[in-house]
Amino acid sequence: MSKRQLIKLLVFVAIVAGAVFLALRSRQLHPLQVGDRAPDFTLPTLTQQTISLRDYRQSVVVLNFWATWCPPCVEEAPGLKEFAERTRSLGVTVIGVSVDQDRAALEKFVVEQQLSFPIARDPDQAVASRYGTFKFPETYVIDADGKIAKKIIGAIDWRDPQIISFVSSLARPSDRPGR
Repeated sequence: MSKRQLIKLLVFVAIVAGAVFLALRSRQLHPLQVGDRAPDFTLPTLTQQTISLRDYRQSVVVLNFWATWCPPCVEEAPGLKEFAERTRSLGVTVIGVSVDQDRAALEKFVVEQQLSFPIARDPDQAVASRYGTFKFPETYVIDADGKIAKKIIGAIDWRDPQIISFVSSLARPSDRPGR
């Protein structure tokens, strides 16, 4: 290959690489909205296992992104624990996704609060970013078809009868369209 052909090839590769970069960059992730399909993920738990959203298909999932360093997250934790215990018998699963980098602080908090729902770890916020989450807490109620039924930005009172009723209605098969 001549020097001239090599230069042409390098220029061509650079142009293609630039086009691919721009195409991928322009497809920025947008925050998920009600009606969007919830992206699957697999994350480690505190018990050295993994948790995948796909394992909960056909179930209602309350996916809560939070951190121990986030005061509103800490304030809503007892109510979320109570909510998880109250709705578990309906087939609702609460999954906490902690963005804490300090594993020891997370473990201590989970023990102190006696959190009984699964806690996944996302210290690099890779999954949180895929959901468009950057404020904590942020919660997604995912219906049995894997679509986002409700998006909650900020802390809420998980003892509120309206949220309990909403999630409970999603969990009852007779209330779901097409069932």
